[in-house]
Amino acid sequence: MKKNDIKILLVDDEPDILEIVGYNLSSEGYQVITAENGHEGVKKAKKELPQLIILDVMMPEMDGIEACELIRKNPDLKNSIITFLTARGEDYSQVAGFDAGADDYITKPIKPKVLVSKVKALLRRFKEEDTSDTVKIGNLVINRDEYKIISKGEEIILPRKEFELLSLLASKPGKVFKRDEILDAVWGNEVVVGGRTIDVHIRKLREKLGDTSFKTIKGVGYKFVE
Repeated sequence: MKKNDIKILLVDDEPDILEIVGYNLSSEGYQVITAENGHEGVKKAKKELPQLIILDVMMPEMDGIEACELIRKNPDLKNSIITFLTARGEDYSQVAGFDAGADDYITKPIKPKVLVSKVKALLRRFKEEDTSDTVKIGNLVINRDEYKIISKGEEIILPRKEFELLSLLASKPGKVFKRDEILDAVWGNEVVVGGRTIDVHIRKLREKLGDTSFKTIKGVGYKFVE
């Protein structure tokens, strides 16, 4: 998908944010649609079907959390990526945003170049689903068929659960996977496990593949970083 085919919906009640962020994204070639509150944002999302939606949390009439919940109920928008704009230290807003169905968050204030870089990373997830048994991310190759990992040219054999956890997180780089989501996808109903089980497996993966590939989102879960 070309940049000029990608629609980004920016929802914020601050005119300066709409102007500055909108300008920088438009300069990159994206189609930028703006809305000044949650109500307007939901309407434009249904009409435009954007690939990426950037929602401010605190807005009049309808806040970003409620808008996100309504957008997620629309089947036509199930593949849209939603990220929140949150002020520094708003841990509650971030957690509430993930519970509402958001994929990520961007902390304000943010420099234009950093924002553009973040948006590019988020949009990589919108690529067509990889139906092959092999996933390549940077220096990492995941062979799902053979349960084999190649990291920086070196073959690594992982225990089954470590492999499945890595495969899940790496399937959508940058996406935050909540703990319940990870437990359901990797362990399912096989056995009753505690939250610490995930932490232990992440620690083992960090030891084998490097600490920088896995980021902890406090109170929420984990994500794989390219």
